Amino acid sequence: MIIFPIVIIVSLMLYIYYKVTILRSKDQLTQVYTNSKARIFLGIFIAFFGINQYMYYQTNIALYVTLIFLLLGIIQIYSGIKRASHYRQQLNNRKSIASS
Repeated sequence: MIIFPIVIIVSLMLYIYYKVTILRSKDQLTQVYTNSKARIFLGIFIAFFGINQYMYYQTNIALYVTLIFLLLGIIQIYSGIKRASHYRQQLNNRKSIASS
């Protein structure tokens, strides 16, 4: 399964990209919005890493570790999506006020 390592590498690269973008931004709202997008890619990385490890080892211990990684990844993804939608609305409100 070549798809899992590709998703792992791409999500890790995007996570690092968004974390570096946070350092470049001066606006606090933009920083937390970018951090929420980074959290989504961290969750994807954790979940797919766990699945990939189970596909490689296929033992009971690997199954338990995979379930823990999958749970943590889903929590990160869910939290990141909720935060991103909230802060996206805040950014849109700010832009609409500024354009008025």
